[in-house]
This record gives sequence, C-alpha cells and structure tokens, in this order.
Amino acid sequence: MRAPDFWGPENRSPVDRFLAAGLSPLGSIYGAITASRAKRPPVWQAPVPVICVGNAVMGGAGKTQVAIDLCRRLSASDRTVHVLSRGYGGRLEGPVQVDAIHHRAPEVGDEALVLARHAPTWIGADRTGTARAACDAGAGLLVMDDGFQNPDLFKALNLLIVDGGYGFGNGRVFPAGPLREPAESAFARTDAVCVVGEWGAGMPDIPEDLPVFHAVIRPEPRMAAIRGKKVIAFAGIGRPEKFFDTLYDAGADIRKTLSYPDHYQFMDHEMEFLFQSARDSGAEIVTTEKDYVRLKDEFKDKVTPFPVELAWEDADALENFILERIGLD
Repeated sequence: MRAPDFWGPENRSPVDRFLAAGLSPLGSIYGAITASRAKRPPVWQAPVPVICVGNAVMGGAGKTQVAIDLCRRLSASDRTVHVLSRGYGGRLEGPVQVDAIHHRAPEVGDEALVLARHAPTWIGADRTGTARAACDAGAGLLVMDDGFQNPDLFKALNLLIVDGGYGFGNGRVFPAGPLREPAESAFARTDAVCVVGEWGAGMPDIPEDLPVFHAVIRPEPRMAAIRGKKVIAFAGIGRPEKFFDTLYDAGADIRKTLSYPDHYQFMDHEMEFLFQSARDSGAEIVTTEKDYVRLKDEFKDKVTPFPVELAWEDADALENFILERIGLD
C-alpha cells in the first residue's frame, strides 16, 4: 500500500487534519487491540538469543537494511546467524529456508530473497515454527525481521527502527495515521531505538531511558560509478523518495523517477515504458534491490540494482550494547 498524504508528519491541509481526527476513534480501537495482543506471554523461547528488528509504523522504516547489517556484524564473531522473515508477498506458507538462487519473490517475498543473500533465511507466518526450524538447522543466533507486534516468540532484544525523515508521521494510529499501535506501548517493549536517516518533523519524543543509535543510508562502495550517469529510477518501497535522495546524493544525473506502492508487482507494459524512456534519453534504469528481485527474469538484464548499506555514528557502541544485552559479550 502507499501511505496517504494525511498520515505525513508535516504540511497537512485542513482536510488532512479533518480526516485524521475523524478516523481517530477507529485508531483507538485498532491500537488497543494491537497493544493488547503484543502483551501476551510468549508461546516459546528458543534455545538461542532472538533479536527482533521491528517498527511501529505501517510500511518501511529500514528494518531489512538493519537486519542485514546485524547479520554481517554478528556473524563476524563466528556466530551462526539465521534470519526469520514473514515472507510477505510470497505464497509459500513455511517454514521454508529461502534459496536465493532458485526461489522467486512470488514464492517467498522480496525481503526474504534479499536477506537470503546475506544469511540463512527462513520464512513463515508461524514465528515459533520458523525459529524451531532454524535452530534445528544449527542457528546460534536469530535475527527476526519484523514481528515487533507478534508476541509468540520470546525476544532477547527488541530494536525499534524509526525512519528519521518520516518518524511516526502524524503520530496517530491506523487508519488515522501510520502507527500500528500507540507510541507509548511500542516504547514500553523497546530495548533500544535505531534511527535511520536524518531527523525530521515526524520524529517522536523518545523516552530518556532508551538508548538511541543513529545511522544513515549510503550506496555500497562499488556503486560509486553511478556519479554523473544519466539514470531513470523507479521504486516500489515504503518511501521511494528515500531511494531517489540516495541516488541524488551519490551524484547520479536523474532524468526521471517513478514511484509505486510497496511490494508492487510491475506489469509488462510498465517495464516496456521504462525501457523506451531509457532508450529515448540514453539513460540507465536503476532500482532498489527489493524491487529488482521482484522483476521477471527477462527484464533483469536491462535494470541495474542499486545496493545500499548503513553507516552508524557509533557502530561499536551498537554492537557492544547488543552483545551485552543478549549475553554474548
């Protein structure tokens, strides 16, 4: 889905404010149900630590990128890290270990395919089932991509990921705003907050007792060659403008941008339009890794994926905090 404008953190019109206020009673009900469900006691505790990388809003906040970064950091100390993913957008029920070569996005979802390139990744709606399968396969540490509101699996650590530019939007609960639950209930289950991107108007007041770690998104070093190139960029993620800003900051000569809803399935005629636009302008077509894995195979050789990474203000402090909290320091 694409977030409606009235969910945004600033520049809201009187009509936007009216819509948000009118939907607030429904938001109160939705938020109360979510918060109540999240407080249920866990069904199962894995024999290894589980780190949950979650968020409080609908749509993207940078969770998958944080999960990838943690896999790289925590695996560096000879820990066998496996990832648990919902497999959103895929038809396989799971638990299934994702094969990054043979599986496709309609089977396991786009996020799981990207994650599987960095660590063994399991999908399934039943979080305890996927965790059991991963542990049986030799996992020594589990990174849970999303699942912050799912109480079934015990988490040794909850990291709340917040998009710095969007924050909590207008601060209201769905459908009046982007929040899945009230901010206070989300913070109550949080061990640390990870802010991705520059701080903007929608950033909430974070409780003083919660550690805060800050990172920015930057292109992987091998993408430095994008500087000065004419590109047409498209993206179907939570906030496509974040991707376009990253391309701009990398020095790309952006000729056109096209935005689609999150997890969008691109149609053949839409791709043909992109290819024709690229031919007409002599530009290269660029998209995110998540969008790239959703493309049909016959389109992939005409599109360049643009991988990014996180740069933390204090990566050592984050890593030490995590290891201390899960008892592996």
